[in-house]
Amino acid sequence: MAINYPKTQKYSYKNPPLGVRGGIIFVMKVKASVKKRSAECKVIRRKGKIYVINKKNPKFKQRQG
Repeated sequence: MAINYPKTQKYSYKNPPLGVRGGIIFVMKVKASVKKRSAECKVIRRKGKIYVINKKNPKFKQRQG
């Protein structure tokens, strides 16, 4: 389950703009260069950005740019 916050909302340590699954917080890392971190990772391109997604281990999510 991902939580979508409005862009006008202020964030704090109590109210971070993160997705939450079962009490575990998963953040998409934004990097200058992305690469697969496991065999299950998939590199895809959406809206001109390159993403690395992994359904088995969501902590490997990355976005380039």
